[in-house]
Amino acid sequence: MIAMVGPNPNVKYPIEGNRNVQFIKTTITKSNIIVGDYSYYDAENGKSFEEQVLHHYEFLGDRLIIGKFCAIARGVTFIMNGANHRMDGSTYPFNIFGKGWEKFTPTLDALPLKGDTRVGNDVWIGKDATIMPGVTIGDGVIVAAQSVVSKDVEPYTIVGGNPAKSIRLRYEKEIVNDWLAMKWWDWDIDIISNHIDLIVNGDIDALKKVIR
Repeated sequence: MIAMVGPNPNVKYPIEGNRNVQFIKTTITKSNIIVGDYSYYDAENGKSFEEQVLHHYEFLGDRLIIGKFCAIARGVTFIMNGANHRMDGSTYPFNIFGKGWEKFTPTLDALPLKGDTRVGNDVWIGKDATIMPGVTIGDGVIVAAQSVVSKDVEPYTIVGGNPAKSIRLRYEKEIVNDWLAMKWWDWDIDIISNHIDLIVNGDIDALKKVIR
């Protein structure tokens, strides 16, 4: 079997002549965003992925972590913890305006911080979806277009709506467990390239033989 090379995961534009589809990892400048190989974003007019990650301030300590082989459509927005206001009294952020009000800056433990936002591997997020702070989206998830994901999503689940709710599992639970145990996205890229037909067709039995 002849090994296929596949695209270089370290180039910004992996499709010749296309200036919208970007391998996200190559565009990241912030240490609090971590993205795996081959995950791409369909940008609009060359807009960077980081411009879609809002209210993300390093001093808060939260990270956006995205796995490998994710497909993130145009207009997808990640809302990070910096968007959260105090809710134990007035929600108005007096401190940000200064002029004496800065002395009312809340401590981090007074803010409703929700931790890291995590997206697994082989996740497809549809156009104009919004991912809220601290959400974990499992491997193999599909998020419908224009959904607002405010709660964790179990692996290989299809979700949609505002707020996003489970529509169905993509496979029966036993098959989901097989996918999760297999972790094909962590295989050597030559092995992945030579078995793409099995991966895209969901041929679990044949993929198990590859593992063996």
